[in-house]
Amino acid sequence: MAKKRTPRSQRVSSQFDYTLDYFRVNFRRRPDLYRSGRGEQGVLLVEPYKSEILPHWRFRTPAIAKASAASIYKMYLGYKKQRDFVGMDMARKYLQMGYTRARRYANHKSGRKYAPDTSRVLPLVEDPIKAASARYFYEKWRKVATDETYLLLKREHRKSAMRVTEAMQIARRSLK
Repeated sequence: MAKKRTPRSQRVSSQFDYTLDYFRVNFRRRPDLYRSGRGEQGVLLVEPYKSEILPHWRFRTPAIAKASAASIYKMYLGYKKQRDFVGMDMARKYLQMGYTRARRYANHKSGRKYAPDTSRVLPLVEDPIKAASARYFYEKWRKVATDETYLLLKREHRKSAMRVTEAMQIARRSLK
């Protein structure tokens, strides 16, 4: 007998929730509402972490990128010391975004991957300065992404978020 699938509307998700009012939610006070999502999702929405980390995020030159990646990594260590998973994950996202944006400019001087009037991919032209900037972010990003404490707290947060989501779904069904 085939296993019955849970309807999409009742599935628990770790996807980033774009339906929240990000201008009002303080994720330090309400970490239960945070969903990590994929990659860099929500990096410019989640407060107060965005306001804390964004001013340190720069990649124009290798020296600036090195200082930026080191500063964000130091913030990550502070969040880690407090066992603040949301802060740790946001620092990871900024390090990842530093890498991806610097790589984008390393590959395409204008920062545009596609020609403006078509969906044609522009030719790659390696910029060694931006590539060096990307390497600093990459090193710190991978260090965070493989950190055992980060991975443990990520699993715990996901389990907790799943329980909260399930409880909310049950409550919604009971109101119908």
